[in-house]
Amino acid sequence: MAQPPHPVIDNFGNFYQSWLAGQQSFLQQLLQSAALPANDKEEAQLRLINQILAHYQHYYEELSKAAGEDVFRAFSAPWLTPFERTLLWIGGFKPSIVLRLLDAAVKDLAPPQRARLEEVKAEVRRNERDLTEAMASLQEMVAAPPIEALARRAGRVMDREICEMEGAIEELKTAMVMVLNRADGVRGSAVMKVMELLDPDQRVRLLAAAAEFQLRIRRWGVHREQRHNRES
Repeated sequence: MAQPPHPVIDNFGNFYQSWLAGQQSFLQQLLQSAALPANDKEEAQLRLINQILAHYQHYYEELSKAAGEDVFRAFSAPWLTPFERTLLWIGGFKPSIVLRLLDAAVKDLAPPQRARLEEVKAEVRRNERDLTEAMASLQEMVAAPPIEALARRAGRVMDREICEMEGAIEELKTAMVMVLNRADGVRGSAVMKVMELLDPDQRVRLLAAAAEFQLRIRRWGVHREQRHNRES
């Protein structure tokens, strides 16, 4: 029987390429904003920051739609290179990466900012731990009956067992979508809480560091894949 079309996830690779091109454009604008006249700088930076945050929001809205169509592909992210996939955490970046990028890119935090940042770091660690435990529970579902039993069984499978298998897979898919949505929520919350404690110039530096990191990882991944293809 033909599989139903999945227009969002089937075309997600094209969407992602276009989205990355947007990232490259925003990165150039972020770097150029440092040279703006002082009287225009803050307003222009705030406008640019809002556009970039909306750009990220668009990505996660599309990813959520893709997961609704095929959560297994959403988790495996075939639109990424193998190198990029090694950095995945529940379908995306680990929230604590934002904190590491902040430490590297923004060196002029005031004492009240640093105090608030420590609170955010503690909250992110708790959320990451909770989600890691949720992922461990999903892995246990894969190893539990009836999936495990049917995976071991050879030969003819009865209709009743097929129904059990389909029910178990649907339950797993639902749980995976829920965990992915929770992870995206934690990612978004971490970014917004960090943004709230920074001034506009600091936000620009952080967003530029994040875009540079993502684009660099992409370039490395493509280069490694091309080299592997040439050598194989």
